[in-house]
Amino acid sequence: MNNNILVVDDEKEIRNLLEINLRNEGYSVFKASCGEEALELLDREEIHLMVLDIMMPGMDGLEVCRRVREKYNIPILMLSAKAEDMDKIQGIMTGADDYVCKPFNNLELTVRIRALLRRTYFFNTNIGYSDDIIRIESMLIDKSKHKVTVDDKEVDLTAREFEILYLLAANRGRVFSAEEIFEKVWKERYYQSNNTVMVHMSRIRDKIEQHMEGSKVIHTVWGVGYKIEK
Repeated sequence: MNNNILVVDDEKEIRNLLEINLRNEGYSVFKASCGEEALELLDREEIHLMVLDIMMPGMDGLEVCRRVREKYNIPILMLSAKAEDMDKIQGIMTGADDYVCKPFNNLELTVRIRALLRRTYFFNTNIGYSDDIIRIESMLIDKSKHKVTVDDKEVDLTAREFEILYLLAANRGRVFSAEEIFEKVWKERYYQSNNTVMVHMSRIRDKIEQHMEGSKVIHTVWGVGYKIEK
């Protein structure tokens, strides 16, 4: 279930109010009091929707929204004390999916959040965190079709390469040793001198990263193994 919501607002009362209301609706709530804290939480936790205040000291909500859109496709609902049309337009153009003015009605906010989650994760097959479809930046991994695309360009992976990539992508943040990867993918016993995983990892990186403008997807944790960041 896609129910992890990040509430970003510099007003403690609003953060706490939203937390109570959303928890009562069955959502898991993370809170941040500023833009920097919000970006750190996004890198650390799997967030499915962000409620983002525009008017914050330091990094405002529009800048946070721009930075989020560089890495994530989660729906963003913006909050603002401003009601002017241009402010709404600016928020939407920056990458927000919806806009609610303060003071807001709790029921309306909850309904909008529910609608955004439903539209994003149930009706849009191009964005997802399901077991069959995983999106990481501009890369889409479709398990059911055994297909990987980057910016809609198909990446030609072998069956083993696909299985390795999917194993890491489906367990983002977890480090897998070469031994674990070999035994899970090849289903054979691993021997210390075996460099098969290293060779395959190098090929996967070459095939994917040539389409991603230098962006690294698979990270090496020296002396431990490999991972894809959350």
